[in-house]
Amino acid sequence: MGHHPPVDDWTSDFDHTDDVWAADPYPIWEELRTKCPVAHTERYGGAWLPTRYEDVAAIAYDTDRFTSRSVIVSEFRPPMDFAPAGIAPPISSDPPFHQDARRMLLPIFSPQAVAKLEPSTRAYCEELIDGLRGHEIVDAAEGYAQHIPVRVIANMLGLPESDADVFRGFVNHVLEGVALPLEQRAEGMLSLFGYLQGQIQDHIDHPRDDLITFLLESELHGEKVDPFHVARTIGLLLIAGIDTTWSAIGASLWHLAKTPSDRERLLAEPELLPVAMEEMLRAYAPVTMARLVREDMEWNGCPMKAEEWVLLPFPSANRDPEAFEHADEVIIDRAENRHAAFGLGIHRCAGSHLARMELRVALEVWLDAFPVFELANPAAVRWSGGQVRGPRTLPVRVRR
Repeated sequence: MGHHPPVDDWTSDFDHTDDVWAADPYPIWEELRTKCPVAHTERYGGAWLPTRYEDVAAIAYDTDRFTSRSVIVSEFRPPMDFAPAGIAPPISSDPPFHQDARRMLLPIFSPQAVAKLEPSTRAYCEELIDGLRGHEIVDAAEGYAQHIPVRVIANMLGLPESDADVFRGFVNHVLEGVALPLEQRAEGMLSLFGYLQGQIQDHIDHPRDDLITFLLESELHGEKVDPFHVARTIGLLLIAGIDTTWSAIGASLWHLAKTPSDRERLLAEPELLPVAMEEMLRAYAPVTMARLVREDMEWNGCPMKAEEWVLLPFPSANRDPEAFEHADEVIIDRAENRHAAFGLGIHRCAGSHLARMELRVALEVWLDAFPVFELANPAAVRWSGGQVRGPRTLPVRVRR
């Protein structure tokens, strides 16, 4: 996916879009934690990369010195007048605006609301499985994981299911196209927001019982939510709600395909699945978030400049041996697991209940249909790079 020269030195020239990072970032993070725990690069106009749990957490909680007005590292920095709402509220919002913008979404993603979505999610997973039956080798990513959150989010928002390929195109552009030339990057973003504005106008003209209408009829600071705010929030839910979840589902299936002992134990002890899910979320956390430095300062010996990016690799924090015993081992009955897969600080994922439900149901349905499966060709597995990492292709051999 990289559009930059390959990285030669991860301490002083890192690039999260590099093909080496996409294929296997864990050795990179392990080396940096011991050699240079806060790396730097001049790419993207300057960026920092803390790799230890302690440092990642400290920056994630520090809203005074680090702004969230854009959380995707690219060559473009949104102007300061985007603050405090940011480019994709509430994840890009700074206090105090953030609190009310986030609170508006919480009822939608409550455990009670998510529970109502489980039957339709399970039915769709079973429908996808039916389409895979009869094949010896199937792609667990392209044929299964990547479809589930697309359908769930589209139905929640009230967007046409027939636009699934359009949504996936937006996801790939926003998250994997960060190193594209600015003109090409801008063209894709305009396409995304043009689509969303059309959908919002249709909902204004024809209100219905879905999330877009809910947001349009909501109030923020005593006034109806501005349609531009709604568009940016929908963009967040569409992008973040799709790729993060399909990546978690795909990574979990990848682990079980290559680790028969864990797969067999889950079949024998299905009640262990919720605990095992948390461990796979820890070990293969998909999301790396970002902040922007507010003002020139020295942070723990690092001379940070205003408007430099700071990448927060939650997956690296989850592999820090100072935070987790046997951090590089996947222990599916790990008792204590305060992982950071859903983020840290005020921007911890508001949709975590939904993501967990989709992951659990997806794994339950898959294991029931295909109790025996393995990687058909480990070398054919392709992972996405950038700030959300998960298998894009995952060919597995299945048997009943």
